Parts: sequence; structure tokens; C-alpha cells
Amino acid sequence: MAWSGGFAARHPGFGVFVVGLGTLVVPFDSSVNVAFPHIIRGFDLPIPAIQWVVIAYTLTYAALTLVFGRVGDMLGYRRIFQLGNVSGAIAFLLCAAAPTFGWLLGARVLQGVGAALALSCGPALATSLYPEDHRIRVLGLYTMMFGIGSALGPIIAGELVQYFDWRAVFWFRAPIALLAFAFTWTLPRGSPRGHQRFDAPGAALLVIAVTFLLLTLNQLRSLDQSPWGCIAAGAVTILSVAGFIHRETHTEQPILDLRLFRDRDFALVTAANALLNLAGFSIMLLMPFYLDRLGGLSVPAGGLALASSPAGIMLAGPVAGRLARSVSPKRLALLGAAAMALAQIFINTADAPANIAFLTGSMFLQGVGLGLFQVACFDISTATIPREDRGVAGSLVMMTRTVGVVTAATVLMLIFQTIQSMADRAGAPAGVAFLAGFHGAFRVAAALPILVVIAGLQRGWARAR
Repeated sequence: MAWSGGFAARHPGFGVFVVGLGTLVVPFDSSVNVAFPHIIRGFDLPIPAIQWVVIAYTLTYAALTLVFGRVGDMLGYRRIFQLGNVSGAIAFLLCAAAPTFGWLLGARVLQGVGAALALSCGPALATSLYPEDHRIRVLGLYTMMFGIGSALGPIIAGELVQYFDWRAVFWFRAPIALLAFAFTWTLPRGSPRGHQRFDAPGAALLVIAVTFLLLTLNQLRSLDQSPWGCIAAGAVTILSVAGFIHRETHTEQPILDLRLFRDRDFALVTAANALLNLAGFSIMLLMPFYLDRLGGLSVPAGGLALASSPAGIMLAGPVAGRLARSVSPKRLALLGAAAMALAQIFINTADAPANIAFLTGSMFLQGVGLGLFQVACFDISTATIPREDRGVAGSLVMMTRTVGVVTAATVLMLIFQTIQSMADRAGAPAGVAFLAGFHGAFRVAAALPILVVIAGLQRGWARAR
């Protein structure tokens, strides 16, 4: 049988696999977290500097994902997805070859462009292969693939870093991205929507708003030393957000129809997606350092421990698809947030010596909760936004997820560093000071899903059908 754009249309299961393979390289970035201590030692950096490895990548695709989702709605999802595969493969090779920290950050920006291209159209491409009544099952499988990548990333990294070095967490993904690109030619081409006009001013304002919002948060770290940088970035954020809102409410074909947020449940689940991913990234941001200093684990064992959270996401994807037959998306979202809240509270009790079994179970529960919520969020968003704008629907979920991750990389690291420094100045031993900062950050990470649960209960999500 010819490998043409119609093959996946006749074999939609294979098509979802192809989309999952092309998406897999993005959650594989969890492998980089295992390499954090090695990157720091390789470039002789202080711990807080590692946040720029996260920010350079995730800020880029947070700012671009929604824009590329709109472009995908206009030009076809396969084309945008393919560009993501190719640019991602190039970026992985450049990261692996980085001779300096600045080179690495620049290559991470290109990697962020590739991730934005792939993630913006991945959910829309996958759901387009099946009838609409299969939507949540497909979204559950998509979430499962994301969980598989996040779970395998630390495990693979543990082996690669041990036998090679930190550069291996980048180069091993290039062949996967290229293989996915080869298979994408089996996916339906899609029909460009010629009557659509791209809102370039709205897109530019959105990119500026997201970028400077995250830069404002990052500047909070140096607020006492140089407040003007934070003030300037904050002013640009406010002006660009105001400009974006004005533009989107006065154009016929906006990047995002803001009237959708009049639906309070849609607005809440969108905001909650950012908050829960902020809380969830606390594990990948700070747990590698906890395991490195207090866990007493080898690099491969540390990778296995970190894999427990994304393994929970992997399990939750198909489970959520089955639960959706009898449980409403809103109730499913509430269940996921509650599981996350409980897990974050458990993790906050981590001490020295480390109880690895208890921590691993808690991180797994956290992943299950986040996975359940993610599928529910996808379903609510795709049900609310018109089907012809499915690229915007999926990319909105991915953008708010990424905003939460980048905010975690800045705010949680700021909390950790501030409390640790206070303990250091008070004369606490290094291990005690580290735990003080760790607990402070995780208390915040536990409070956020609790707030989402309270808000969901007030909206009646527990009674939703």
C-alpha cells in the first residue's frame, strides 16, 4: 500500500501513533532535568542559573504556540507539525554541540520554536483522524503519549548521562524527530482555509505579552537590586495585554475569540491549567537537586524516581478516556486537582534521610492527578471552541500549560532561593538550609491545587453531569 497522505485516514490508529511520535520529543525534555546538576558543573554555574535552560526553551514555545495554532487552522495541521519535527531535530543537534552556555541557550530557543510548531497542531491533528464522538478517547491517548515521553525521559537520561555526558539528553532525540517527519507524509494533508486572514498585529501583541509577562516574573529575583528592569517589563506586559484585548475585540478574525471567556467554567479550567502545571513542575525543577543531595541515589536510580510523576500522567490518559463515559469533564477535572493537592502535601513532608518509596508514590499520585485534569481540560476546551478552530483549542491548552511551567521555573526557584538564603544567613547547615527552601517552594505548590479544588466546588463541578 502506498505511503500517502490518505494512509493514516484509513488507519487512524497509526495516524495517532505518528502524531504521538512527533510529539514525544517534547516531553522527552524531562531528560534535561536529570542533567541539571551536570550542566551546572560542566559550565561552572550557580544553581539558580539553570532556570535559563528552562526559560529559554519554554518561554519561546509559550509565546508562539497559540499563534502557530491559528496558522495551523488556516494552512493545515500537517504542514505546521512537519516544520516542528524538522526544526526540532536541528535544535537538538545544536544543543548537543554547544561549546558555551550562551550557545546552549540560543539552541534552546530554536528548540522552543520546534516545540511550539509541533504542540500547536498535535491535538488537532490527532482528533481530526476520528469521528467527534471519539474525541476524548483520542485526547486521552495523546495525553498518554505525553506521559510516556515524560516518564521515559528521566530513565533514558539516567543511563545516557552516566555513560556519556549531559549532551546525550539532546542528541538522542534528533533521529526520533526525523523519523516522525518521515511518517507524517502518511497523515491527511488538510485543506487550507483560504477565506481566513491572519491577524498579524494580534499575534505580535500576544507574543510580546506572554514574553514580557514571564520576563517580569523572572525579574522579581533581582527586584531589590535593580527594580527598574522588573518595572519596565511589567509596563510592557500591561500595555501589550491591553493592546491584545483591544485588537481581538475589534477584529473579525482574531487569534483568539475572547468572548469565549464569558463561559466561567471555560475561564476557570483555562486558568487552573496554568496553576496546576505551575505546581506540577515543582517536581522536575527541585526534586533532581533533592535526590542528588539527600537521596543517596545513583543517576539512573534518580531518573527512575523522577519518572514516577510522568508515569502517573501516562496511566491517567487512557483511564480518563474511559472514565469520561460516566464522569463529566468538570468532575474529572475536580478529581484530578484533588489528587494533585493531596500528592503535593505529601511531597512537602520530604526530609533527610529521604524516604524514596513514599516520595515515589506521592509523585506518581501527583502525575495521575495532573493527567486526569489535562484530559478534562482538553475536552472542555475543544468542546467550547468551534471545531474549525481546533488548532486554537489545543494550542490554548498547551500554552497555558507552558505558562505554568515557566512561571514555576521563576517563581518557585525564587521562593526556594530566598528561603534557603535566609536560612544560610541564620547559620543553618547547608542541608538544613536546602530543605528550608525546598519546603517553602512545595508549600506554595500544594496551595495552588487546593485553590483550584475550592473554586471547582463553588462552581458545582462535583455535581456536574
